[in-house]
Amino acid sequence: MQIALVFPANFFRLDSGITVIHQYLPTTGVVVADVWLNAGAVKEPEHESGMAHFLEHMIFKGTAAIQPGQFDREIENKGGMTNAATSHDYAHYFLTTATAYLEDTLPYLAELLLNAAIPEDEFERERDVVLEEIRSCYDDPDWIGFQALSESVYQLHPYGRSVLGTAKNLQQHSPDAMRCFHRQHYRPENMTVAVVGGIEADLALDLIDRTFAEKMTEIQSLPHVDSPHAAPANLPTKKTAELPPVLLGIRRQEIKLPNLEQARLMMAWVGPGVDNFRSAYGLDLLSVILGGGRSSRLVRELREDRQLVQAISSDFSLQRESSLFTISALLEPQNLERVEFLIRAHLEELQTKPICLAELERCKRLMCNDYNFYTETPSQIAGLYGYYSTIASAQLALLYPQQIQSFQPEELQKLAARYLLPHEYAVTLLRPC
Repeated sequence: MQIALVFPANFFRLDSGITVIHQYLPTTGVVVADVWLNAGAVKEPEHESGMAHFLEHMIFKGTAAIQPGQFDREIENKGGMTNAATSHDYAHYFLTTATAYLEDTLPYLAELLLNAAIPEDEFERERDVVLEEIRSCYDDPDWIGFQALSESVYQLHPYGRSVLGTAKNLQQHSPDAMRCFHRQHYRPENMTVAVVGGIEADLALDLIDRTFAEKMTEIQSLPHVDSPHAAPANLPTKKTAELPPVLLGIRRQEIKLPNLEQARLMMAWVGPGVDNFRSAYGLDLLSVILGGGRSSRLVRELREDRQLVQAISSDFSLQRESSLFTISALLEPQNLERVEFLIRAHLEELQTKPICLAELERCKRLMCNDYNFYTETPSQIAGLYGYYSTIASAQLALLYPQQIQSFQPEELQKLAARYLLPHEYAVTLLRPC
């Protein structure tokens, strides 16, 4: 397959249920092990919002075999680094180290992920850390605006809830509830391990198989749901209230904030999830046409020519169940209505007038170059594979450049007419008090 010559990767499924994605980079002495789990915030029942992110913090607080802080010391002593992140669709933990030290360090990460102790004293201390993280977000007007916009779009869907949860819910979390959530979701069949760098496939597979098999002794006999408390944490039956939203008309909200120097305009449209990758790729391309760089339509007219905004951008965020197309602007309050009107005019033009080939080819080049720039290092490549593997299929990550290059003006025009309606969207305005 031609794409494999450009971006070679191997995909395996171990007997334990773990998915392994491997790419050998013989010119580097570094290797990245990036572990992705289908254990994001969408797995939480509403009354336990924030549990997935809080668990990410607690993973590093040790096991029966590893003391709190020991993992970080071991990694740093070997010259490596580690970090983690949680979103609605996933949690992931990565380790970067010299190839020679992977066999010494990966067992520590496997032990933490599979056998987290979640000690009660550390739980209370770390809860204060997460509470402070939540409080700090409310000092960020951009976070406030985007969260309000998400809640407006996803009124009855978990995507509308903050990954951090709320202070009220966080105060109600318990170590036992978190242990149930951990046992429910941090299982081999929910894991993808992407290994990229200076290690060959047979060595990588043998190391992962041995490392995780040794650490799975304690969980092999545990059922998926082993307490009444844990039962709601998975079993994501598609209730009507959890179905992706449909925007009818304009959902408008206005928030006034003290000490806000400039207003924010945030607009959103609902896009398809991973069941319609072709349309998702097309909307990603439309976001670049509208607001991706100085030569894009919105930046050129509203910032460069009319000077109505200080900054404006467009973004497409791919999510498993329902994606989000957003346009955001930083501007003076008196320009809010005019800028929103002009954005709607640009959307109407996308639906009524085909994009000229020169503009389309420029945006395609920009996107494919960005793809190449952001898939140069082992960590970037591992993250790309792990992300796609968790929300859909890792092989889809390889198809992105070819998909983008294949779009023609007529198809993009139809996508704009289907998804980017100028009279059906959510909008959040932030104004100074």
